[in-house]
Amino acid sequence: MTHTVSFVGLGAMGLNSARLLAAAKDIRLQAFDLRAEALQIIIEAGGQACASAAEANREASHAVIFVVNGKQTEQVIFGDQGLHETAQPGLVIISCVTMMPEEAAALGERCKARGWTFIDAPVSGGMVGAAHGTLTIMAGGNRQKIEESRFIFDLMGNRLKVVGERPGQGAMVKAINQLLCGVHLAAAGEALALAEHAGLDKQAVFDVVSQSAAASWMLNDRGPRMVADEYDTVTSAVDIFVKDLGIVSDVARSLRFPAPIAAAALQSFLGVSGRGMGKLDDAAVLRYYQGFAE
Repeated sequence: MTHTVSFVGLGAMGLNSARLLAAAKDIRLQAFDLRAEALQIIIEAGGQACASAAEANREASHAVIFVVNGKQTEQVIFGDQGLHETAQPGLVIISCVTMMPEEAAALGERCKARGWTFIDAPVSGGMVGAAHGTLTIMAGGNRQKIEESRFIFDLMGNRLKVVGERPGQGAMVKAINQLLCGVHLAAAGEALALAEHAGLDKQAVFDVVSQSAAASWMLNDRGPRMVADEYDTVTSAVDIFVKDLGIVSDVARSLRFPAPIAAAALQSFLGVSGRGMGKLDDAAVLRYYQGFAE
């Protein structure tokens, strides 16, 4: 059986996931993005390039959205030339977007009123995970529809975690995930910048802490870039954590929950972004701490 799937949002991660779907024998992928070069890559992978989200969604049983935030997701679904213009009854919309939990919940209700299923399914794993189909997917929504969508999820990731039965619950888990990622990354930058300021060899310090109880996934992955001070090859940008830790801050405030460590991490990413380095790889958070030694 061949499934027609629409895909909107061919950014750094979305493009890699879309390529895997386009290459699958049982999927007819119809994709839309504003960048012609991204659409050309999808054509070369076996997919079809479309001029709008509405065109991409024609005759689709499933739609995958991989844009930047909740506002863009709403526009993709309900805006001019959005999915709603060609959506079939029973359409399953898979949102892989990091957004506020209440945004995901509201989109879920609006889609439900139209007879569609909205699966709130943000992902973790970065560009590498997207390219290799090893993303972790945290899905909130109708369990039966999630299971029926495994032919998509199994291509995109190797860890599908159903975290709840309502849209918004996936977004909440993603916020918690990003809290930890952002804090661990900022802490790695602080530690290696302190080592440098103390006159130590960053490589030697990294070799020790990356193999000790101080190690974290973020330290081991970003540490080599911090040691080399090389941030131009971007796997995830500084400004992504400005956005995501901003969501964490908003979630914590809405729940009247103190999150001081996450707030401190956010300030470090804001500090780097404010110095014009928001588009650099997020390992450049180290430069925030280097600034105090200048």
